[in-house]
Amino acid sequence: MADVISYRGPDDEGWFIENNVGFYHKRLSIIDLKTGHQPMSSENYTIIFNGEIYNYLELRNELIKRGHIFKTTSDTEVILRMYEQYGLDSISELNGMFAFLIYDKQNNKIIAARDHFGIKPLYFYNGEKQIIFGSEIKAILAHPDVRAEVDYTILNEYLTFQFVLGKDTLFKNIYKIEPGNYFEINLNTFELKNTQYWVLDFSNDFSHTSEYFQHEINQLLHDTVRIQMRSDVKVGTYLSGGIDSSLVTILASKLTNEPISTFSGAFREGEEFNETKYSRHIVDICGAVAHEIYPTAKDFMDYMSKLIYHLDEPVAGPGLFPQYMVSKLASDNVKVVLGGQGGDEIFGGYARYLVAYLEQAIKGSINQTTEEGEHIVSLKTIVPNLPFIKNYIPMIKNFWREGVFESMDKRYFHLIDRLHGKRSYLTDDFAAGYDYETIFNKFSDLFNNPDTLSYYNKMTHFDMFGSLPALLQVEDRVSMAASIESRVPLLDKRIVNLVASMPPSMKFKGGELKYLLKQSVGHLLPEKIIQRRDKMGFPVPLHIWAKKEAKGFISDILLSKKCKERNIFNLQKIKEIISSECPFDRNLWGMLSLEIWFNTFIDKN
Repeated sequence: MADVISYRGPDDEGWFIENNVGFYHKRLSIIDLKTGHQPMSSENYTIIFNGEIYNYLELRNELIKRGHIFKTTSDTEVILRMYEQYGLDSISELNGMFAFLIYDKQNNKIIAARDHFGIKPLYFYNGEKQIIFGSEIKAILAHPDVRAEVDYTILNEYLTFQFVLGKDTLFKNIYKIEPGNYFEINLNTFELKNTQYWVLDFSNDFSHTSEYFQHEINQLLHDTVRIQMRSDVKVGTYLSGGIDSSLVTILASKLTNEPISTFSGAFREGEEFNETKYSRHIVDICGAVAHEIYPTAKDFMDYMSKLIYHLDEPVAGPGLFPQYMVSKLASDNVKVVLGGQGGDEIFGGYARYLVAYLEQAIKGSINQTTEEGEHIVSLKTIVPNLPFIKNYIPMIKNFWREGVFESMDKRYFHLIDRLHGKRSYLTDDFAAGYDYETIFNKFSDLFNNPDTLSYYNKMTHFDMFGSLPALLQVEDRVSMAASIESRVPLLDKRIVNLVASMPPSMKFKGGELKYLLKQSVGHLLPEKIIQRRDKMGFPVPLHIWAKKEAKGFISDILLSKKCKERNIFNLQKIKEIISSECPFDRNLWGMLSLEIWFNTFIDKN
């Protein structure tokens, strides 16, 4: 099982077996290179841990004051001593990305925990005779008692969102521990208890001014980059030229004694696929050492199957391909890379928020009412920001096609539904089993979960705990496949808690994307970055490749005999798309990824 994911930890390995508990650890050495060996044991506890605890030095100092004696300088031992001192309450005190298992010999139980946002993965198989954990699903599938089977109910969910919500996966009987949760497993009774240790609180803090919040965000952003630069190996940054990655790079560059290395990707198919004019501007300001890569159609065809293998499940969009290529580039130079992931969810950077509030503003103007308790966006204030959605006309057309002025949850569902009601992509037989109500209800439960009237809070909450885990899955897999560690400084629980407490009118004033972030740290960023209105999000020229170099590759996969026998996709519709003037859309990407997944995990079972 461990050998299957050896690329996650090529530097060291170790195992522990006692009674009915077995641990195996593959280590990527980042902190305490000499004495951080795992599994790590104390008198009553044994731990295996994946990730980094960024506040480990502060926690370590507190524990020393309480009489704890440390044998290593690792953050792993800090978790162990924290559990000794505080028990399960210790988990919420950790600031970092983590997935760990602790064998509590004293109480004969296992603790399995995952970080607040799900940056680091942790899967489990709950069988009749055993519970099996793994950092990746493929490690679990390597166990002789586990069989790779499709959960077709969840498959419909993937076709809708191109990711899976909550604890479910596309594999039967294999689940995720959800972000901000831990398990307790009683080894006497095999009873499994799940606890959510962190809940995002959207209670409005009206006692502080906008200036106060902006100052606090500024301070926290500086501090989170500072503590995430802690490493015993070289650190670099991913740099796209957007606000988030530019900010992380600028802050990180101030904390190094030598020029920081940056890693960027672009395509030579046109300016609309190339952001290097922005990333190079940041490089010049920081005096950084720039590394760039230009992936090709051949790279796409060569690596696509390998990528789906590393992902375990097909998730997210085509951007994962260049992201992997940039990670490969980074692995030749550094062992740790900082990126800007999470900024859009925390600070409201998605164009769809503007699309949603354009309709909300019209609805409020017509009805002279608001569902939110206060008008945070009006038609007058939103107009100056509408150029940001110029490149999202297809999204707007789909959004306005049906159900105008419905409830918030139904409107946002329309914005993120990849199928857009196009069941024509599916065979009649498969479409007949598509349960819209079940999928919508699962979405709605998460969307309406926070105790808030705010449309903005509901949207960002869903993205934080619905779609962000899929993006973090990509972040983890493409970096670990290249045997490097990816860190995401913006996803600091202190920042997220503070932003959640702010009145929405302070966060999304006038419908301006990332208003709070710009007000807090805009002085650190050049105008060229702050005023960008051509946000790209790592676009891939697949519609160009699908006409030429990759046409045969796509056709061979989606029009194959095996694909037809699955009776999921309408092959006639696929033929029409492939031969059309614009032969690649997000639905075709989802189908291509899914079919490669079937080939990789199910057919070879």
